[in-house]
Amino acid sequence: MTVSLPLVVVLGFFAWGAVKFLGVRTWVVVLIALFGFYLSQTLLAPAIESGTRSGVDVINSSHA
Repeated sequence: MTVSLPLVVVLGFFAWGAVKFLGVRTWVVVLIALFGFYLSQTLLAPAIESGTRSGVDVINSSHA
């Protein structure tokens, strides 16, 4: 059985858990999200995307 979840859903779940259980302030989560949008417009975006894809591929291949 294969379950497919978008990475943004997984990260959103972790952000919710951090606010709920770790006591992280909501404004900190919003600030980190805005920083992510900023990084997506820089020259680091391709490196971040390829690193994320490599990580996801490693996780997918270890469970197959």
